[in-house]
Amino acid sequence: MKIALVTDAWQPQVNGVVTTLVELVHALRAGGDEVIVIEPGQFKTRPCPGYPGIDLAVRPGAVVRGLLDRAQPDAVHIATEGPLGWAARRHCQRRGWAFTTAFHTKFPEILQAAVKLPLPWGYAFFRHFHRPSSGVMVPTRGVAAGLAQRGFRNLREWTHGVDTQLFGFEPKPIDYAPLGRIARPLHLFVGRVSYEKNIQAFLELDLPGTQVVCGVGPVEEKLRARYPRVRWLGVLPRQELARLYAAADVFVFPSRADTFGLVMLEAMAAGTPVAAYPVDGPTEVLAAAPDQAVGGVMHADLHHAVRQALRIPRQDARTHARRFGWDEAARLFRGYLVPARAANAVRPAPG
Repeated sequence: MKIALVTDAWQPQVNGVVTTLVELVHALRAGGDEVIVIEPGQFKTRPCPGYPGIDLAVRPGAVVRGLLDRAQPDAVHIATEGPLGWAARRHCQRRGWAFTTAFHTKFPEILQAAVKLPLPWGYAFFRHFHRPSSGVMVPTRGVAAGLAQRGFRNLREWTHGVDTQLFGFEPKPIDYAPLGRIARPLHLFVGRVSYEKNIQAFLELDLPGTQVVCGVGPVEEKLRARYPRVRWLGVLPRQELARLYAAADVFVFPSRADTFGLVMLEAMAAGTPVAAYPVDGPTEVLAAAPDQAVGGVMHADLHHAVRQALRIPRQDARTHARRFGWDEAARLFRGYLVPARAANAVRPAPG
């Protein structure tokens, strides 16, 4: 199958959406699909206001039209709601092509936190974007239920995966040389240092040992000044990040807004248990059954979750992470795609 994947999130950006899409493309190509990626590196770009490190395409419409028309893909998937996503959406509607989309990130919550945009306005905007989609892929049942309540339709549950070879298992936390001699336990956060990550809930915890943050983002400078005792590592290459995960005693995931939280799977693949709030992303990643977490602890009191997670055997975390393979994620993704030009393709009302 020839698949056109249109995304505003791509390398060299560093975030969970980019990681997910890169791994998906690798898995699809390994399975014999031809994947054409339309991404910001093919366009003139400008920095996203308030989000250093994320560049957005400038006036991409004509180039997107040309790329899609030349490709004549069997299926079109629009992964993000940025300038490239809107350009591809417009072109598909003009051509009468069916397409799928994805809801990776709770941008309405981000906009509310960053610029005080009322939440209903944000969701109305994104509901409009996804309305013509023949299938909106979402990473968790909780996110699907929440979007359905807000009027989104054609929702498809699509889980993500983790590279268990890159993030190799360590039965005991290893020493991570760049940190030097540190007090244990090592409490680790990995992710964008941005409004929606609720990172202050982690930074404010009174914990023994050492707190480490790996990532950059729009609130990093302010938080570095406010929490000088925390070790700040910036962005690390993937191989180096794998070693950092393996060095941690516990991975702390304070976000309440993430739709999935791939970093939790990466940590558990290395054997590091997770502490998190009982919200959408962690519930999907950690819950083996109602009220039963595997590989980590979810609790409304994050400090309690951290203390309890330290007691979890590292092998349990690794075993649970291995359930999330990319072969299955790619199979689900293929199954949700729709023929772009088939006469019987599902075409919701235009919007």
